[in-house]
Amino acid sequence: MEIKKSLISGVVVVAVSLSCTQQPKQSGAMQNERVRLIQLNPGHFHAALVQKTMYDQVDPVVHVYAPPEPDVQDYLARVEGFNSRAGQPASWVTKLYTGNDFLEKMLEEKAGNVMVTAGNNARKTEYIRKAVEAGLNVFADKPMVISATEFPVLEEAFRIAGQKGVLLYDIMTERYEITTILQRELSMIPEVFGTLLQGSVEEPAITKESVHHLFKNAAGKPVLRPGWFFDVKQQGTGLADVGTHLVDLVQWECFPEQIIDYKSDIQILTARTWATDINPDQFEQVTGLKTFPDFLNEYIDNNVLKYPCNGEMIYKLKGVHAKVSVIWRFQAPGGTGDTHYSIMRGSECSLVIRQGQEENFVPVLYIEATGDPRQLKENLETAMRNNITVKYPGVELMQLTDKKWKMVIPDIYKTSHEAHFAQVMEKYLQYLKDGKMPEWEVPDMIAKYYTTTRAASFAARVVH
Repeated sequence: MEIKKSLISGVVVVAVSLSCTQQPKQSGAMQNERVRLIQLNPGHFHAALVQKTMYDQVDPVVHVYAPPEPDVQDYLARVEGFNSRAGQPASWVTKLYTGNDFLEKMLEEKAGNVMVTAGNNARKTEYIRKAVEAGLNVFADKPMVISATEFPVLEEAFRIAGQKGVLLYDIMTERYEITTILQRELSMIPEVFGTLLQGSVEEPAITKESVHHLFKNAAGKPVLRPGWFFDVKQQGTGLADVGTHLVDLVQWECFPEQIIDYKSDIQILTARTWATDINPDQFEQVTGLKTFPDFLNEYIDNNVLKYPCNGEMIYKLKGVHAKVSVIWRFQAPGGTGDTHYSIMRGSECSLVIRQGQEENFVPVLYIEATGDPRQLKENLETAMRNNITVKYPGVELMQLTDKKWKMVIPDIYKTSHEAHFAQVMEKYLQYLKDGKMPEWEVPDMIAKYYTTTRAASFAARVVH
């Protein structure tokens, strides 16, 4: 085997096929088998964040297959940064193959047993299907699919994964944000929340709004986004991309651990998209590219990129009206970052997450009475003693007015978005060890992507 060292220390480039002795053994559970990662076309910084932490169950050798394009260099540099950091350095060893046949080479060599994919979304659904066909488990960054035409391919991939006994799972980091967790916990206590309202188009029962920024830092480094990120045919619209997280939370909170059937439980009511303007200087700042690539010409007007990344939809899930909004801005004001707003409306109270200036741009969960506030106070205090502090010691309830309280959450629970990747990985590793996932996970993933792709298709037919 011919091995050459890369320009980045700690990275080994492998340009020939692996021996057959390195083929993974595919089976259901992996109690006694090391997880060996394959990174396929890691063009998004989320690919590297999966490796920010070492895991006992995961082999440190990671095989990477990528096209001969600049995207992979950012991934390599980030992994090297994790390996060389002063505190708790990682110890990943990267074996890299680059070539236009990167997908075929990965399928031929099967150098690991779990494929990670986080990059250009145009072919991601194809990657996923071919990986499970080859008997590989798949740990996929969102979104798994960006168009309604490709949705049946993803549905077929889940069917094949079930037949092959491999686990296909997406990286839903937002389930690990503490205010969202507590919002869900309180909504499951009838004495506090009552019952979830059905809502209406004008006042949905649940709203999830996410504000993101194109220019940001991750793992201490500016995020350099590839030019294709701004092409919704390759990245997906906001509804199909970030909307995946929000739809996931709607399902996870409104109908916890319940199977959702997309054919009968979901109805898109309204959906729309709109653009964020990006000038040439801003585009260069966030991509390093001095000109707009030709594939973005259809989005350019008077030398300004009209990036159609924002989206909003209202839909019914099991009869409940839900609203999801995704907003992209160029850069957050100093000292701030991405923000999240959410409200769940119950018959006894509303559970509201705000992250504005009043909250110092930190998520805060409020409880606002809609029924009898005196009874709610008594029930809240009981729930804190019997439910919340049992699971989350140190969390406290602070009364603000006769009808409003907020949760005071110790810093120990306030993990970062980057740390959530390790938490999702730990959950997936447990599923691999068990050889199965909860019975609701797969149908709910399918329902989620039906919702996002259907809404994106609906919005594309609306004139703005």
